[in-house]
Amino acid sequence: MSAVPAPRPDQQPADAPEAGAGSALPRRERDVLAFERQWWRHAGAKEAAIKERFGLSATRYYQVLNGVIDRPEALAVDPLLVRRLRRMRATRQRQRAARTLGTGG
Repeated sequence: MSAVPAPRPDQQPADAPEAGAGSALPRRERDVLAFERQWWRHAGAKEAAIKERFGLSATRYYQVLNGVIDRPEALAVDPLLVRRLRRMRATRQRQRAARTLGTGG
């Protein structure tokens, strides 16, 4: 076969942290982190995959993701990913606050 299937949360990529490192995280939260390691060309494709894989709306998924990246156990599982997601969240929060307060934009 020449096509490579998309990675699934239950199939860890070779560069993913070892399963033992995330044993403190519930399976669903490890699956969310594994899902976030993927790159998406279009937002709509990611939203459809969220619905298919997790059975959640995009809004609920991102609420779950925000809870996951706040956990110290998640930082232990994949520090680079978690720090990147935290930075992205902080940037969006600053931009939102600036728009709300009218101090930039």
